[in-house]
Order: sequence, then C-alpha cells, then structure tokens
Amino acid sequence: MEWLSAENVVAVGTAVIGVVASAVMVWYERRVPRRKRIGYRVQMDNPVGDGARSGRANVRQGWFDEAPGMADATLVLLRIENDGSQSIAGDDYTSRERHGLTAVFTDRVIRGVSVTQPAGTDHLMDHFTRAAGLAYEDNTLLIPRVPLNRGEHFKLLVLLSGGDVGSPIRIIGGIRDGEVRPNRAMTPDDRPPLFSRAAQLITALLTVCVVTLALIVVMRDDTRPPIGCETGSLTVTGSTAFAPVMRELAEKYEDDCGGADITVDAHGSQAGMRDLNSAGAKSKNGSPPVIALSDGPKPDSYDRLRENRVAVSVFALVVNNKIPLMNISLEDVRRLYRGEIKNWTELDGPDLPVLLVSRDANSGTRQVFQRRVLERGEIANSSLDCVHKDDPAAPVVRCELDSTDQVLSTVAELPGAIGYSELNGANGYDGLHRIGLDGHDASVEDLEHGTSDYPYREIEYASTYGAPPVDSLVSSFLTYIRGAGQDVIRTHGHLPCGTPVGLRICGAG
Repeated sequence: MEWLSAENVVAVGTAVIGVVASAVMVWYERRVPRRKRIGYRVQMDNPVGDGARSGRANVRQGWFDEAPGMADATLVLLRIENDGSQSIAGDDYTSRERHGLTAVFTDRVIRGVSVTQPAGTDHLMDHFTRAAGLAYEDNTLLIPRVPLNRGEHFKLLVLLSGGDVGSPIRIIGGIRDGEVRPNRAMTPDDRPPLFSRAAQLITALLTVCVVTLALIVVMRDDTRPPIGCETGSLTVTGSTAFAPVMRELAEKYEDDCGGADITVDAHGSQAGMRDLNSAGAKSKNGSPPVIALSDGPKPDSYDRLRENRVAVSVFALVVNNKIPLMNISLEDVRRLYRGEIKNWTELDGPDLPVLLVSRDANSGTRQVFQRRVLERGEIANSSLDCVHKDDPAAPVVRCELDSTDQVLSTVAELPGAIGYSELNGANGYDGLHRIGLDGHDASVEDLEHGTSDYPYREIEYASTYGAPPVDSLVSSFLTYIRGAGQDVIRTHGHLPCGTPVGLRICGAG
C-alpha cells in the first residue's frame, strides 16, 4: 500500500514522538509553574574533632587539636542559590525581622561563620553585615536579605561543636510568590549530568527519525516551492508596544519567503490607524499593502478597517526606584492621575513630588491605560522637561513623550516619577521597577492560568483596509502571524490569540 512507504512510516513515527514529548512538556509546565525559588545544599559536613561521636576516623594536628572545644567540632559548607526562573530582590523575603532566612543546625552550637561568593559577585558581600541582620547564637544562624539574580549563589562555611556529623540542617524563611527548599546535596567533586536519561533517549530517537526522514527526502529530490509565500512590499505601522514582535516576524518571513520586503514603521496606534484609513481611501486597487497595529479596538469612525485579533498584551505601571512602593490600589492610581496626590508621602512613600510621565495622544498604551485603569482621560500636560511646571496652576508635573523607551528612561532617571509601559519593555531598565495593581502583579502566566484579574491589559489588533486579496502579501503575512508567528509572540511576553486560552480571552474582548 502506498501510504505504508518508508517516508510515511518515519514521518508518522516522528510526529507521534514529538506529540508525546510535547504533551509531557506541557504537563510539566502546568504542574511546575515558573516562580521565584531559593534552594540550599549541604556540600560538606565533616568532623574536625576526634570523630568519636560521628563514628568516622579522623586525624588532627595543630590548631584543631590544641584549641578548646574542638573535641567534637564539625565543619559544614552550606550553599544557598537562586535556582528559580526569576530574580529575587531584598523585598521578596517575607520575614518580619531584618534578616531574610534562618539556618538551624540541630544539636550543634555555632562557633564561627565565613561567607564566600563566586567570582563576579563581589556586590553580594555588602549585604553580609550585622546591620543587615547577619548574626548567630547557639544553633541558629541569621542570614540577611541577599538579592540574587537567576543562577547566583553564595556559600557559608560554619564551624560547629557539640553534635554529630549528619545532624539535620534546616533553612527557614519565605519568598513572596515563591518558596525556599532543599536541593540534592552536591559535593565539590560531583559532576551533574548534562542531560537526564529520559532526555538522552528522546533526543536520540528524534535524531534518528529526523535524519532518516531527511535522507529519504534528499534522495527523492522532490523540490517544492514554499507554501503560502507571496512577494512584494508591505508596511506595518501603528503600536510601538507591539513593534518588536512585528520586526522579528518580518525578518523571519523575509528569510522564509524570498522576494518579500516588509517595513515596520511604528509611531502609535492612533496614528497607524489614521494612516491606514487615509491610504485606503486614496488607493485605486482596493486594500493597500499596509497593516496597522493597535492596542485595543479601532474607533467607530474607521468603519472600513477590518480587525484581526492577534494577541493579548499586558502593560505595567513603573516607578523610579527611589519610591519603594510594590503595589497600589486602582483608586490611588486614579487619584494620582487626577492630580489629587502631589507628594509620595501621601502614599506612605518618600518626600518626593509626584512626576507623571505619560505617552502622547497617539499612543495605544495610553489609550488602554485610560480605558482599563483610569476609566477617564488624563489631566492636561503641564511640563516639557518632565521636571518643572510650565503651568504654575497645574496640580502636578505631567509630561508627554513619543515612545515607550523615552518614558522608561525618563522614569528611571527622575526620582518621584511614575509612568506606564508594555510589560516586556519594562525589563532591563536600571533605576525603576514595576508595581502591581490591587494586589495583582503584571503577569502573562497568571493571566493564562486564570489566577489573576489584573486590569491593565488589552487585545492587540492587526487591521487592514477592507479584506485584502487572498494571494496578497498582506493576507499571507497575517496567516504567518497567526500560525508560525505564535512562538515569536509568546517569546516577547504576549499571549497569542491562537492558543486555547488566548482564543477565550480574545473572544471575550
């Protein structure tokens, strides 16, 4: 039978393995969500005394034999690391005391502590001071609130007496939206495997199947043109928040489909829809080769524009790091943007004047903020430099900037400043941090898992002027976005409308 050819059998086998492996990974991601996590390992627990209580032979010379209290001494090397998927700040520790974590050495007494850190992390040592909470008494060691980036760690070498090697060692403490847990103990001589046995087996099977299938296809020499590719020129305009996604998709489409030239020229959602409407009205050939991106639906006046729901974008409020606020109520946000709060002391913050750093009227990010959070427009612009009032009668300083990057760099520079941005764009800026709304953090993962009612979010639309021809570059690129482009959309921190959860949220509007 024709369908039982070697090519089809290998292809079906590869597909089955891929589906099973993907299902396992989806299950794993659902059961083990991304979160903050501190892990600790006991890398060494050795006797330096006479070894009588531990039952292990031991030879001592010099200080270990002469110093008082060393008869039953032990040395413990404790490694504490950020082995989660997110960075941990000092404010993430939930302890009510100055310190962040507590190490308890059962049945032993602490005689001394030494702190070490790997190369390139000298900044961690600034946190190990008595003022920061570093102290010990009896069997308890207090560990300060040490901020750790992903993968960072430090080690504590602890000299103890009075107990057995192997006595339980526990670290007590909590992390906001995370956990503290023991990891598998590793000695310095251990070499962790690069891949697990299951991963090695799956990789080997997939490699054999793919190589076999590739050999069959190459030997058959059946060259076929790309499916769905179109040539020509296309301009993508509109939302600056979604522009990075479109630039990467445009590059990938041009690589996959020779002869396509896609230009991304983003300058605001409202301006983009206005340009598309104008280009369509002037076009003599129906729908022009223009796609307008917008954060939210089009105005009713643009009745010829046809909307395509692409993704759900999450936005965030950002404040300068001089403001230690981590969450704020919707009512306080509205008071801020009505000019009723003039100094951060009114929100239990530092003595700094409120500086509102906003986007211009063409910004879809601003329109979403006004529609979803403020439920009204912002107050009038009162400053050109975001520092001084041009209108002395204005209640607070408020300025308008042309792009998300300008907003973020200004907020990071000016103490007392607050602004807003697309969620992924707010990452990587020193001098500012995101704040939650009504107890909910800005998180695509929480939105996808249905555990958050975070309000500052919106559907991203890709609009055309009427229905573009089926064989046009506009139609082909939109199909590419909804298909192969979903991975790119997710990589940039958005939720594609093509996923099951995305369909439900995008369909609800």
